[in-house]
Amino acid sequence: MTSSHDDEVVWPEDAIEVGRIVDAWGIKGGIKVLPFSGDPQALFSSKRWYLKPPELRPASVARTPALLKVISAKEHGDIIVVMAQDVPDRNAAEALIGSRIFVPRSSFPTAGKDEYYWIDLIGLSVVNRAGEPLGAVADLVETGAQGVLRVVMEPVTEGQSSTERLIPFVAAYIDDVNLEQRRILVDWELDY
Repeated sequence: MTSSHDDEVVWPEDAIEVGRIVDAWGIKGGIKVLPFSGDPQALFSSKRWYLKPPELRPASVARTPALLKVISAKEHGDIIVVMAQDVPDRNAAEALIGSRIFVPRSSFPTAGKDEYYWIDLIGLSVVNRAGEPLGAVADLVETGAQGVLRVVMEPVTEGQSSTERLIPFVAAYIDDVNLEQRRILVDWELDY
């Protein structure tokens, strides 16, 4: 799948962005990673991380490698501390700051019963108990206490604006999530 030359790295079709390199750690090439989830299991699920450089990287800065082979990763407060092959010292680690980390969705641990990765909910159609379409999940908002689905109904006719609903992702409002049918059934009315 990979070789030592970055141009030959084959990206997985199901690559999902799961974190960002935020700083160097120590003098032996450690890196600090900010996970995009409160539960960083996606980062731990793969020993091969695919990297994209930060959007605003000056041309004078060293090129970001396309693949990082993880030797060790451990939680350290809100961040993950990582040691990787080919990152021998602090300078090499600092050159990676801002890089975006992707892993294959297929390497994520299996979610438990009634547990879902948010990435799997994006794009699902949302329908209420009366069978009325409310839109599709455009995003999820983390409020601390619970997640909230941001559901957007695109306009049917020209000149009409889209409708946005925020539906708490809790059992009181979510009747069923069917990933196979790509549908979420909710206890939510059109005029809420």
